[in-house]
Amino acid sequence: MGPGVQGSERSAVTIGVFDGVHRGHQRVVERAVATARERGLRCVAVVFEPHPSEVVRPGSHPARLTTPRRRSELLTELGVDEVCVEEFTLELSRMSPGEFAQSMLADRLRAAVVVVGANFTFGHRAAGDTETLAALGEKYDFTVEVVPLHDGVSSTEIRERLVDGDVEGATADLGRPHRVEGVVVRGYQRGRQLGFPTANVETQPHTAIPADGVYAGWLECVPVANLPTVYEGERWPAAISVGTNPTFEGVPRTVEAYALDRDDLELYGVHVAVDFGARLRGNTRFDSIEELIAQIHADVDQARRLTSG
Repeated sequence: MGPGVQGSERSAVTIGVFDGVHRGHQRVVERAVATARERGLRCVAVVFEPHPSEVVRPGSHPARLTTPRRRSELLTELGVDEVCVEEFTLELSRMSPGEFAQSMLADRLRAAVVVVGANFTFGHRAAGDTETLAALGEKYDFTVEVVPLHDGVSSTEIRERLVDGDVEGATADLGRPHRVEGVVVRGYQRGRQLGFPTANVETQPHTAIPADGVYAGWLECVPVANLPTVYEGERWPAAISVGTNPTFEGVPRTVEAYALDRDDLELYGVHVAVDFGARLRGNTRFDSIEELIAQIHADVDQARRLTSG
């Protein structure tokens, strides 16, 4: 297992996959942070990587709402002192609830309190629940706080919203716009030829990408180690296209973002984030380039209105 709390310092621990760090996750994490502050403890969030379902049932990895780096960033912003990334292995999946509580919570993290959501399960075949955890806490000297579920908010529900193109609904559940990240690579440069140069984002495996269509949102340069840092931290309103571009046949599915009114950006090789604010329309095949350009102008005007302010 990876590193944990150092020395004899005791901790307030919260555990989960935390994909998306959505409003339900935030409620649990904020309670863990508050408890840590009240009791003078260090707050530790234990997250699993890769997703447990991929280890237990290879090929079943759900679409990822946040990259591991972004997830750690969001947890830290909520006040967590340490994000402990735990490699999820078959060996770990086969631990009994008691073995997990002893080896991870008691011995390694020196938990004084464990804060989890009401639907928390753990151990081999999810045999342990919050009542199991509380009983084990009595044995291993930690208390348990159970946070009620945030009605209607779950990572699964957010993924379903994105499949439907409902990025506004995803924003409401996440508490911020859904973000897709990746490095800008060279595409077909058709946007540049049409007067709207786009950043073609090479997304990471398992990324949760909204349904094909055109969206209003934002394009931001995100500093990542070993990659160029030009425009670091800059953020621009954007018109975003997702899909295969039906006007041009044989094009693979892409995520492209045009920073509104900027034709001077050189973003190749830069790590960027695309935040989805609102869906403008589905993808349409146009009979002529002129019709396509006219629609792009309309899309850009609408994106400008929706992202202003």
